[in-house]
Parts: sequence; C-alpha cells; structure tokens
Amino acid sequence: MTLKVYSDRMSQPSRAILIFCKVNGIDFEEIKVDLSKRQHQTPEFKEINPLGQVPAIVDGRFKLFERYPADLFRRAKINSVLDWHHSNLRVGAAKYVLYTVLGPALGIQPNPQAAAEAEKILSSSLSKLETIWLKGKGQYLLGGLQPSIADLSLVCEIMQLEVLDEKDRIRILGPYKKVQQWIESTKSATSPHFDEVHKILFKAKARFQERQSKLPSKM
Repeated sequence: MTLKVYSDRMSQPSRAILIFCKVNGIDFEEIKVDLSKRQHQTPEFKEINPLGQVPAIVDGRFKLFERYPADLFRRAKINSVLDWHHSNLRVGAAKYVLYTVLGPALGIQPNPQAAAEAEKILSSSLSKLETIWLKGKGQYLLGGLQPSIADLSLVCEIMQLEVLDEKDRIRILGPYKKVQQWIESTKSATSPHFDEVHKILFKAKARFQERQSKLPSKM
C-alpha cells in the first residue's frame, strides 16, 4: 500500500514532510488539500485527521525518516528543538508573515502592532538558533553532520520569509550569518527536492508583489 501524504505546499509542515519523503526515497502519493478553499475543514478530510490540519499521513507502516536517530539521547535532543520551534520560531515567523503579507492577500487587515510583536519573537528566535541550537562543530542543529527532521522543519519555517519585501527579509535575516549558512547547507543537502517543493512559495511571492504594485502609492 502506497503511503499517502495529504498536504498543501503553502504549509510549512507540509513542505518539510514532502522533502523528507523525497530525500529518503519513500514511495508516496501526494494528495493536495487546499487550505485557501478550506478543504481541511471538510467532513471527508476530518475522517482522515479529526483536527483538520495538514500534513496528514495515511499508512499503517510508516517509517518516519532514515535520519531520525536510533540513539535515544540524540532523539530526545531533536524533540527538544522541535518543541522549541513551535513555541518560538513558528510563532514569530508565521505571525509576522500573516500580519504583513499573507493576511492582506486573504482579506485580513494589516496589523502593524501584531507584526512588530511577532518580529521581536522572530528576532529572538533567530538569535537563539545562532547561539544555542547551531552551536557545535557540525553544519546542522545540535552539531549534526547531516540534516535531521529538525533542520528540515525549521528551515522550511524560515523559508516563509521569502514572500516578504526583499528589504524586510534582509533586515530580519541579515545579522544571522550562521543561520544563513545553515539554511544554504540544508538546501544543498536536500537538493533538488527542496527547491522543487518550494516553487509554490516563490509563485506566491510573485503574486503578492504584483498585487502590491497595483495598490495606489502613498504620498
């Protein structure tokens, strides 16, 4: 039975899982769940995932990842990074993008105060990435010599910043040289799958920029 991955490539966790499977040669069928059309809230999808979230995986014998370590100590450390991600980096990146670029495209009014608060969380998270999680001799999180699911998940999160205005993206990421090198290393290690899965993000960026160019300029 083929593994089925229900996903939307505009979703960071979806992109991470898709790259994950492709890099490891896992045979799977990608089934698109369009979040913009609220397909994740349909009764049919909730039969698959009652929480109505993507990605959802259907396979009785799914093996997560060849590089998810067998060593229990390292697995615990990776789990700690993933827990930190959802309470810190994900909060900052997702909310900043929502309240600056993505929200207006979805009919949500820009919220400069919420965006500023999210940027503080994002900058603090990038600083901790630089000084704590990327501390070590390896190229990857926790001093790893190969990317793990944690590297992939966090890099896909940061890739959301690609939809921002270039000046904002450089302003936010510019001070963190080690983070930038880690991103490039993870991209390279998972090529060509990383770029292929992220094509949708760059198409979205082009649409946002086109929409922005049509707005009346402020005097």
